[in-house]
Amino acid sequence: MALDNESFDILLSTVQRFVREQLVPAENHLEEHDEVPPELVDAMKEMGLFGLTVPEEFGGIGLSVSQEVQVNFELGRTAPAFRSVFGTNIGIGSQGILMDGTPDQKADYLPRVASGELVMSFALTEPDAGSDAASLKTRADLDGDHYVLNGTKRFITNAPRAGAFTLMARTGGPGASGVSAFIVPADLPGIKLGKKDKKMGQRGTMTCDVVLENARVPAANIIGGVPGQGFKTAMKVLDRGRLNISAVACGIAQRVLDESTRYARERKQFGKRLGEFQLIQAMLADSQAELLAGWALVREVAERFDRKPPHVSDPDVSMRVSCAKLFCTEMAGRVADRGVQVHGGAGYINEYPVERFYRDVRLLRLYEGTTQIQQIIVGRELMNQD
Repeated sequence: MALDNESFDILLSTVQRFVREQLVPAENHLEEHDEVPPELVDAMKEMGLFGLTVPEEFGGIGLSVSQEVQVNFELGRTAPAFRSVFGTNIGIGSQGILMDGTPDQKADYLPRVASGELVMSFALTEPDAGSDAASLKTRADLDGDHYVLNGTKRFITNAPRAGAFTLMARTGGPGASGVSAFIVPADLPGIKLGKKDKKMGQRGTMTCDVVLENARVPAANIIGGVPGQGFKTAMKVLDRGRLNISAVACGIAQRVLDESTRYARERKQFGKRLGEFQLIQAMLADSQAELLAGWALVREVAERFDRKPPHVSDPDVSMRVSCAKLFCTEMAGRVADRGVQVHGGAGYINEYPVERFYRDVRLLRLYEGTTQIQQIIVGRELMNQD
């Protein structure tokens, strides 16, 4: 699944122009009002951004992973909230249906995802189950031809916007094998949303709790129609999601480096430009080197991802994805920290973009698997190799 090169070049150029001419100028509004303007959401739908990863047969664009990471790099050059509007929808929100769903589930949901009519969220994390996802407690008990869901999901991105959730719940015993993945319409009786979370950064993104109290979901809404496969579905979905977070991290690092370099050229101290001081140059150079290394890693892993059989897990690819997530998100944090340092006192002032990105990038090391979880995945795979 990939777009032909000529069409992809046009799409990428369109995204670059959209970021530069519409999203970047709207960053101050986003920061002040904590919301993405509706007209920008409409523009995203018209551009097809809600269907980037949905196959053409279901009304989407059908990008390969190698193409998707390039788009996400460009989207990383602006506030993360803009991508968040559709990123979860085409990523972890709907990828479970695309990878493991039945033909009927794909035909029902994917065209609405691609058009932007349906926003989907991914509901895995719970108050007592974050990194240890296999220990989730939300129950799904069979009652005739329905499952009755009870539990609470936490920090669910786009939950206030969602029309449906890819939701993990326990249909069996303890551990990963007892988890199933459900398609849960957001308007079902028994589903309530908590108050919108107030976060350190990433203003404009929407997260909140999702509370299920005897919510009845048709048994036919189990993704793939087979109970007990939910944890495997979640892990496959997260592999692609983690690689795209890595690409976003590189895009943010590029934006911060651009802002820092510009400031170093314009700001004068002791009678010369700030960037003429070698210690300033050293910080810029370290950021450039780490950014190039991270971006090369992402593109190499994306190519490996595209070469493996579709929708099949590969431990070696998963290990490399975790390497990318680990390195690139940590790298973006270091680049943002240096960006603030290059700006000096101005870097601590909200009106400068580096201050906002410094707060925004901190989340990248936490969601879709913390840095420590990525270390465990990489270390475990190394120990398992012959």
